[in-house]
Amino acid sequence: MPDGEPTAPTVTGGGVGVDAGGHRITDDVHDVVPMRPSVEHHHRNVGGGTARAAVFGASDGLLSNVSLILGMAGARPDASVVRLAGVAGLIAGAVSMAAGEYVSMKAQSELLQRELELERRELRHKPHVETVELTQIYAAKGISPDMAQALAKEMMSDPDRALEAHAREELGINPSDLGSPRGAALSSFGSFALGASVPLVPWLFASGRAPASAIVASVVLGALAALALGFALATFTGRSKWFSAGRQLAIAVAAAAVTYLVGSLVGVGVA
Repeated sequence: MPDGEPTAPTVTGGGVGVDAGGHRITDDVHDVVPMRPSVEHHHRNVGGGTARAAVFGASDGLLSNVSLILGMAGARPDASVVRLAGVAGLIAGAVSMAAGEYVSMKAQSELLQRELELERRELRHKPHVETVELTQIYAAKGISPDMAQALAKEMMSDPDRALEAHAREELGINPSDLGSPRGAALSSFGSFALGASVPLVPWLFASGRAPASAIVASVVLGALAALALGFALATFTGRSKWFSAGRQLAIAVAAAAVTYLVGSLVGVGVA
């Protein structure tokens, strides 16, 4: 068919047709109605802070408590002392992580809310200036000036859409997803406690003077947990699972080895 010649609509039955532009038409009034394409999302929602808090909480819980427990065990005290230190480290660490995460997320949320309120005020009092700003942002992305201006005006025609557009383009945030301080705190507390409990398990049943079996069990459980955590991280980051697991294991081994050595030296010195 020669260029520039219109394409005849395709009738799909029931008096309804679809033209070459993907528009639906009816036989009665020949109305042209745009057919909205379905949109598929292929990206995980990694914002909000909760997932991040869970991952870091589990990692910190495992690393800090396996280091604490093996550091205490290196001094060869009674198993009850190591057990007490492990439980104290779990509780103190989980509470500290949760409190820190809550304060951090709360402060960030309040800061972003303030910036959004300032942006909302500018949109209300200086709509022309904000339209020019949005036009310049779109033009800087490579959109033609006329289309950038038309797009900016379309965005500015609705207050909520205008705020979302300015928040995304100027502040780099999604106004509807600023994160949950409470959710991040609870996630951080639970994940830290879970990670910290892994190397503590053998000492719940140990007795006597820091038995070697409990030390070995802590090392093995800590190593397995580090590998599992590395694999879990790889599913989020898309990196090689073996690389992520090996890196996590190497960090855990290094931290535990240093504290065990220090514990052994201090225990010998005190004795």
